[in-house]
Amino acid sequence: MSIALDRREAAETLPHAAAGTSLVGLTRAQLGDALRALDLPERVIKMRVGQLWHWIYFQGVADFDRMTNVSKDLRAALSARYTLARPEVVTEQVSSDGTRKWLIRMPPVAQDRLAGKNMGAEIECVYIPESDRGTLCISSQVGCTLTCTFCHTGTQKLVRNLTSQEIVQQLVVARDQLGDYPGLTAPTNGLIPSGEGVRAVSNVVFMGMGEPLYNFENVRDAIGVLSDGEGLSLSKRRITVSTSGVVPEIPALGDQAGTMLAISLHAVRDDLRNTLVPLNKKYPISELLQACRDYPGASNARRITFEYVMLKGVNDSPAEARELVRLLKGIPAKINLIPFNPWPGTIYECSDWETIERFSDIVFNAGYASPVRTPRGRDILAACGQLKSETEKLRARARLIEED
Repeated sequence: MSIALDRREAAETLPHAAAGTSLVGLTRAQLGDALRALDLPERVIKMRVGQLWHWIYFQGVADFDRMTNVSKDLRAALSARYTLARPEVVTEQVSSDGTRKWLIRMPPVAQDRLAGKNMGAEIECVYIPESDRGTLCISSQVGCTLTCTFCHTGTQKLVRNLTSQEIVQQLVVARDQLGDYPGLTAPTNGLIPSGEGVRAVSNVVFMGMGEPLYNFENVRDAIGVLSDGEGLSLSKRRITVSTSGVVPEIPALGDQAGTMLAISLHAVRDDLRNTLVPLNKKYPISELLQACRDYPGASNARRITFEYVMLKGVNDSPAEARELVRLLKGIPAKINLIPFNPWPGTIYECSDWETIERFSDIVFNAGYASPVRTPRGRDILAACGQLKSETEKLRARARLIEED
């Protein structure tokens, strides 16, 4: 059983889209520019940026007046021009297994207004709790650049890239909702990891809506904010960027972001991968795997994850398991086997459990970790490849109201 909550009233304690530019989600350089716009002398900019950074990202404050080591005059100047507004959490769904899915509405940006849209981007963000960790699956685009045939998200056309600020704001919103800042209380429904040194959100994966490497600069800048040790403090070893195989950007991800890498592989032959992941026509398997072999920092301690969705009668034979092992030879890798998560209108089915276990045994016996990813959030369409539904349902509801 899942629970759907309308968050419009429940979230009134936090500021949402308001007049003025929100400072939440900005990089250090952008915060510096915001302070320069207040005519602060250059000699104090770095110190003031450090103060704002602490209050916004470590303390998670939503009110300038809580910044007790910032002068009253500066707080007043900040309040007059800027806000600490968060994006709006339109709905929250809580799965029977504790997974949470938020539909988040961003304030409109210039690109939205140029497109004649008064409403900002709508994206879905998923939180997956376990007893000792919590993983946040965030989006990098509105819609998706790619058209992977097994993925529900891929059936939604690309609207635009998210800004680095919008990417960071997803983690800020999640920590607000989960009570993951000092002084906040965790919700009582659903599993929230707790204990000494345990954060509700300990891991971030770029596995939501969009292809991260087609929005590389914004993803890279957002990772800089997420991993800053004086703020949100996520280790880069706990940030994973998943790509369907944008080969030219893979080296830059390693050099400039230094995160863990995941590859959405799903097939061991180019002819099949061309169908499942059409990007393969541009960057075939051999080129993709060479980029993985050359990925900066890859080692047995920093293995590359290969994601392989199990599709009944399509890619799940023992021969394909053996070919997968052959292809990955020499790459420090682990293979995540993902039972296919169905969605309305799909032509695919999930492989039988016995088939998945046989495939996993072949990979494991060859020396590779091959965990089978437990499906999470299926009842709220929050599992891998299912993001899209809630945004479309709300838009359809709005159209019906307009027609009435």
